[in-house]
Amino acid sequence: MPPTDTQAETAKAAPRPIALDGSRLIAVGSGKGGVGKTWFSVTLSHCLARQGRRILLFDADLGLANVDIQLGLMPERDIGDVIAGTTSLPRAVTHYAQGGFDILAGRSGGGSLASAPPPRLLRLRQELIALSQSYDKTVLDLAAGVDRTVQILSTPAAQVLIVINDEPTSLTDAYAFIKLAHQAGHHAAIQIVVNMADSESAGRKTYEALAKSCRSFLKFTPPLAGVIRRDAKVRECIRAQLPIVTRSPDSQAVADVEAIVTRLLVLPS
Repeated sequence: MPPTDTQAETAKAAPRPIALDGSRLIAVGSGKGGVGKTWFSVTLSHCLARQGRRILLFDADLGLANVDIQLGLMPERDIGDVIAGTTSLPRAVTHYAQGGFDILAGRSGGGSLASAPPPRLLRLRQELIALSQSYDKTVLDLAAGVDRTVQILSTPAAQVLIVINDEPTSLTDAYAFIKLAHQAGHHAAIQIVVNMADSESAGRKTYEALAKSCRSFLKFTPPLAGVIRRDAKVRECIRAQLPIVTRSPDSQAVADVEAIVTRLLVLPS
C-alpha cells in the first residue's frame, strides 16, 4: 500500500541519523583510574593545538568529570546542561585560551549522568559526531573502565588510546577493555600508551606484557602509540591546575606526548 500524504510528510520531516563518521575522534580510555588518563587527554589536546589544529576536548567521564578541575575552569555550561535539555552541545563549548583549544566540560559529581538511558547516550553520540566536523580532532576523555557509556561513546572513534601503567590491575583491566572491543569488532582502532614509566625500556616492557596476553588469547596485538616517562613536573602542574605544556613546555613528559602526537598525525584515520 502506498504511503498517505501525511505519512510521506512525516517521513520527509523526520531527521536522518548521522553516519558514524568518527574519523576525527580520538577516544582516550583506561581499564582503571589513577593512570593519568585525564592528564594525558589534556596534554594531548594541547600538543595537537600547538600543531595548528582546531581541537575539541570532550570530558566524557559523565560521572566523575575533572578536566575543568585540572585546568582551574568554571564553565558556564557543561554536558549536564546538554543532557538535561537546557542547552545545545555547541553552546556548551568553552574556549580555553591558554591552551588554544575548546572544551566540553563534564559535571564533577554528576553521577546521575552516567546512568543516562542508552537512547539519550546514542543521541549525544550523534550530536558529538556532528559537532566534531567543525574540528580537526576531537579528543574524548572517557571514564575509566568498560561500562556501557564508555562502549557507546568510543565505538565510532577512528583512534582509541588505552592508557596503562605497570600496575597489575592496570594491565588486567586494560586487557578487559581490549577484549570487549575485540568481541564487538572495534579493536582495530586501539593503540596503547604507557604512562609514568621509569624509562623508555621499562615502558616497552610494560607494553609487551599486555601485548603478550592479547596475542595469546585474542590473536590480536594492539600497537604501541608511545611511552611517557615519569616526570615530577606532572604532579606539580596538576596541583597548580595548569597544563604542563604551559608551565613546563620543555619537560620530558611533554616531549613524550609530542612524539605520540607526531605518530597519530601521520597514521591514516
